[in-house]
Amino acid sequence: MKCPNDSATLVMSERSGVEIDYCPECRGVWLDRGELDKIIDRAESEFTKSAPVAPTVAPRAPQYGDRDRDRYNDRERGYDNGYRPKKKENWLGELFG
Repeated sequence: MKCPNDSATLVMSERSGVEIDYCPECRGVWLDRGELDKIIDRAESEFTKSAPVAPTVAPRAPQYGDRDRDRYNDRERGYDNGYRPKKKENWLGELFG
C-alpha cells in the first residue's frame, strides 16, 4: 500500500491485536475499518480497571481560630497604621468626670 501523502510504501505493524499501517517518511498512521473502535474499547476498559474512584471530600469551611486568619491580620504583621483601640468609658464617668 502507498501513503496518500507522499506515495511511500506503508509499513504494517501489530499492536495489541490491532494492525496499524504507518508511513516511515511522514509518520502518518492509517487504520482499517473498525480498528479505531478496537483501540478505543481497549483503552476504555484499561482505564476503568486501573483508575479507582476516589471519594470526593468537600472542602472544610474555615473555623474560628484557624491559623490562616493571621495571614490577613495587618496588626500581627506590623501594619497597624497608627491604630489604637479606644478606651471604653463608663457612663458614670460622664456624670462625675
